[in-house]
Amino acid sequence: MTGHLGVFDGIFLAEGDRLPSRVRRRVEALRALGVPVHGPPDADRAAPTAARRDSRPALVVDPSRDQAELCRLLDEEIVRRTCARPPDAGDAAWTLREGGDPLRRRVVESLFTVGAGGIATRGAVEEARPDAEPSVLAAGAYTGRGSDEHLLEGPIWTGLDLRPAPEADHRVLDLRTGTLARQEDTDHPVWTLRFASITRPGVVAMRAEGPAGRLRTGKALRPPPEADMAEGVLDGDRSWASTGDRSGVTAVAWQRLWGDGDLRTAERIAAYAAGGLRRRPSVGLVAALDAARQIGFDGLLAEHRAAWADRWAAVDVEVPDDPELETAVRFALFQLWSNVDGRREVAVGARGLSGAGYSGHVFWDADVYVLPAVLTMHPRLAAAMVDYRVRRLPAARVAARAAGRAGARFPWESASDGSDVTPARGHVGGVPVEIRTGRSEEHITADVAWAAWHCARWTGRSGDVRASRALLEETARYWASRCRVDEDGRAHIDDVMGPDEYHERVSDNAFTNVMARWNLRAAADSTTSPGQRRAWTSLATSLVDGYRPDTGLYEQFAGYFGLEPLTIDHVARPPVAADVLLGRERVAATQIIKQPDVLMLHHLVPEEVRPGSLGPNVDFYAPRTAHGSSLSPAISASLLARAGRPEEALSLLRTAARIDLDDLTGTTAAGLHLAAMGGVWQALLGGFAGVGVRDGTMRVDPSVPASWRTLGLRFHCLGRRVRLRITRDDVWVEVNAPLRVALAGHGEFLVTDAVRVERMA
Repeated sequence: MTGHLGVFDGIFLAEGDRLPSRVRRRVEALRALGVPVHGPPDADRAAPTAARRDSRPALVVDPSRDQAELCRLLDEEIVRRTCARPPDAGDAAWTLREGGDPLRRRVVESLFTVGAGGIATRGAVEEARPDAEPSVLAAGAYTGRGSDEHLLEGPIWTGLDLRPAPEADHRVLDLRTGTLARQEDTDHPVWTLRFASITRPGVVAMRAEGPAGRLRTGKALRPPPEADMAEGVLDGDRSWASTGDRSGVTAVAWQRLWGDGDLRTAERIAAYAAGGLRRRPSVGLVAALDAARQIGFDGLLAEHRAAWADRWAAVDVEVPDDPELETAVRFALFQLWSNVDGRREVAVGARGLSGAGYSGHVFWDADVYVLPAVLTMHPRLAAAMVDYRVRRLPAARVAARAAGRAGARFPWESASDGSDVTPARGHVGGVPVEIRTGRSEEHITADVAWAAWHCARWTGRSGDVRASRALLEETARYWASRCRVDEDGRAHIDDVMGPDEYHERVSDNAFTNVMARWNLRAAADSTTSPGQRRAWTSLATSLVDGYRPDTGLYEQFAGYFGLEPLTIDHVARPPVAADVLLGRERVAATQIIKQPDVLMLHHLVPEEVRPGSLGPNVDFYAPRTAHGSSLSPAISASLLARAGRPEEALSLLRTAARIDLDDLTGTTAAGLHLAAMGGVWQALLGGFAGVGVRDGTMRVDPSVPASWRTLGLRFHCLGRRVRLRITRDDVWVEVNAPLRVALAGHGEFLVTDAVRVERMA
């Protein structure tokens, strides 16, 4: 075990069931550090503290003791065992380690992002360097106008004056405890440890140690490269700074530097808030800093570690036969937690808060890839993502009217107020091109409605559907006005673009039409108007979907089957950007697709596609998929697993899990691919474990590779904490409250605590 030796050899619980939550979290943090936890002790056994004869007794945790004093003792033990030095880089299941490779510096900055409470800090080194890009970003805080609107950078709190700057170092991101440590590779090193508190939203802390002649704190808050900053002093050791024009990011900070002889120690604590522009910080923000300063760095770290232990006790993955994948999935969960957070509403950009990629704009990624994963990790945050869309319904109504339509049309790229901020032009392979997604990828309107509906179904809270009724019904009105009905009574949607962005301005895209059909039916189920229900149901039934009964295939769009039947293996090994390799016009003349299009229907709305159609469509479209988007491999893996092809699925899952860790797209420096991370978790849970929800029942239908003897998952479903363990012989389900479960081949049954069921041969 790393860090200093603790005072106590173990913990004895006097009455485990009665422990207050704040005490229980600390006990779990120590258990995660390897401290033995026993009890309750036998009544006839002497108290553990009295029975000990050596110098390190056991600590008796008794709820009758003063809770503040008990928490203090537990916090001090956590600090003793963990604070002194970085975590053990050899614990590969829970840590990521990087050296000082200058070619990966900005990639590592993205990978080592730490965040909480809607504030995230890139993992840049502390000293100023020309190749470093420090950044603090806040969810929902934007600057600029139109397509130039982008996330506003806040004051930088991690800067130190290190002279000379470290030439060689290694850094360790500890996923288990949410800390980032740095150790210089020299005889007299500088060492730092930082974290973003998950118990105190907006609070961040850093400790540094180093030789007296080299370690200086400098200014606690420094200006970001791309934003103006106002700043001031509150008193001798507290300062403030603020950036922004329309919406500001404000920080207050405290720091100190002390030490004797040749060694110096620096500590810095800061508190952030985003919102209205302030020339001075609010009373509440200063109070948050002072409260954090009072508990101190060690106390903040102790409660932070305890809270992370609680997180991992509720949501985790175990794939003991594939440790590299296991760590990669934990990294994905860690960064989803770090980048998706907030209170009333949460805006999740394509790169989260880990970088400036895509300007922080919100795409369908948030609704279809990130939200379903977050829903199983922290249901309240998923609901806050839905709230972001609901609060921008007025802007969507304005957009629909501007297009001559009824209802609400959501933008392809959204930012602060819900207006369309999609750029008009961009580049593909260095060639200037027109960007048509803003005009043509209208399926996002149904995707937004689906996210709200899925959130309600997964949590089992039907009231959430009623709360989002306006969203469901307004999007249905849009589709009703968007459809063209021919003389035979069949409905069509013309001039659109599906998720496969290699083929633009097509008609009757299967994904768009079927999602619109689903949207109309969901709204019909929601509305209280009988006439509206009949009209929407009738239109939904008349929408063409491109299904061919003779082959079991859905035609991706009208005329797709007439294109050159080129498969991706004739061009390059995927993943590959086929539009860059072949050119936009050439690839548009073939059946090569960027990412799942038809197959996304089987992922999102399997009830809307023909029974038995998954297999034929996987067989047809998988060889044509270039995986030219980071969104593609994970969902393809999920569908391959569901189609009974887990070995093929595993290969794609590994690709998806390494997209950022190995910088497979060459773009991780601009921020992490949150949608890919959400897709990885969806693939494990919905694909390999086969977990889904229907009619208030959790359904499980596993399809795991032969190389996995065990797949373990912990997650939230239908208001319960669920632990699922799948082996070659059986399935274990453990819950914290009664839950109806349907296991493939066994029908439905009620789980009240834990149950083991043999798998069908």
